[in-house]
Amino acid sequence: MSIPSGRRLWLLTSTLLVLLTGCGSGGPPPAPVIGEAWAGPATLNLRKEVDLKSPTMAVAKHGDKLQIIAKRRSWYKVRNARGIEGWVDDRQLMDSGQMTRLQKMEQENADLPSQGAATSFDTLNVHSEPNRLSASFLQVKEGEKFDVIAHRVQERKPLPRRQLLPPVQKGVGGKKPKKEPKLPPPPPPVPPSPPADWVELSKQSAQVPEEDLPPVAHDDWMLIRTKNGQSGWVLTSRVYLAIPDEVAQYAEGHRIMSYFSIGKVVSVDDGEKEIWLWTTAASLGRDYDFDGYRVFTWNTRRHRYETAFIQRRVRGFFPVLAKTGQFSVCTENADGSTSRKRFTLVGNAVRGAGEEPCSPPAAISDQPTQARIEVRPAAAAATEPGGTVNQTLVDRVRDRWRKLTAR
Repeated sequence: MSIPSGRRLWLLTSTLLVLLTGCGSGGPPPAPVIGEAWAGPATLNLRKEVDLKSPTMAVAKHGDKLQIIAKRRSWYKVRNARGIEGWVDDRQLMDSGQMTRLQKMEQENADLPSQGAATSFDTLNVHSEPNRLSASFLQVKEGEKFDVIAHRVQERKPLPRRQLLPPVQKGVGGKKPKKEPKLPPPPPPVPPSPPADWVELSKQSAQVPEEDLPPVAHDDWMLIRTKNGQSGWVLTSRVYLAIPDEVAQYAEGHRIMSYFSIGKVVSVDDGEKEIWLWTTAASLGRDYDFDGYRVFTWNTRRHRYETAFIQRRVRGFFPVLAKTGQFSVCTENADGSTSRKRFTLVGNAVRGAGEEPCSPPAAISDQPTQARIEVRPAAAAATEPGGTVNQTLVDRVRDRWRKLTAR
């Protein structure tokens, strides 16, 4: 039996209305976007509730853009590109300034001289800043090689929380002003007068012996560059320089901070053997990068490495510059100034080749953590009393390296 055309049109219209009504009643509209941020760690779990033990709704990767839709205490509710929502701690999010700094740091470190290849015996967390609480945006696998670029000692302190949302203006929101009470409040009681010797008592309480003050904890960090060109900060205690064991056995308990091949020795029995230069530190946590440097050459008769040159009890600073047949180190002089000492390799002997002034990097405590890797134009940089531009560590090292290699 055929359906009349009018009834057929009515059935089609009714079906479309039912479908449209059903699609529109699926739930409340999505929450409005009040801000944006980026995932900081390599993987970021979006939690169902404000709790680290809450179920994971989705996983974001480092650099994924997230929409902020709510805030509760130090947690933000975010929405990913697929529309899945979840809660994350604010320290796991990065703002646009941090993302820009990471990208610039990668560009700056691309042409900086390596202080030696290194590795780790376990998975290594790479941080965006020299702070344990900063976002670990990258992990280096066990045994994976990377380049050491710089070294820093940073005071261990809480990571400041960043304001990812604009501050709320007071008085906005339709709240009614408070009414003045009909009767004025009673006057406050008169405070008791201070003791007659309150000045002396204040001086005594302020004079705390230095030995009674709690020690300030510091962390030793290294700036590294991975084989993919990514740069970040890692704890020095987790880094091991990949110099061959037949040379590393002479470290005598000191930590190898950098190493370089500056030549070769050809042996009939042993083949080609590298001539190695290294720098070492007796302990971590110092305000300099190394306290000694040493050159090893291969003894063709005894078939072992022996010391060709050694210098101890110095205060040295990165970068160490080395190439075939020569190297130079920046060390502190007795009067507190610093100079770059040059050496050449003549056969198996090391000879001095002069020196010139050099500028060590400023101490970590003198600069904010974020300013370490922030690039500022030369015109906008502040000028110090001595007339030098207050550049960042990366800027100074890069400029110095270009001047030295241009000769």
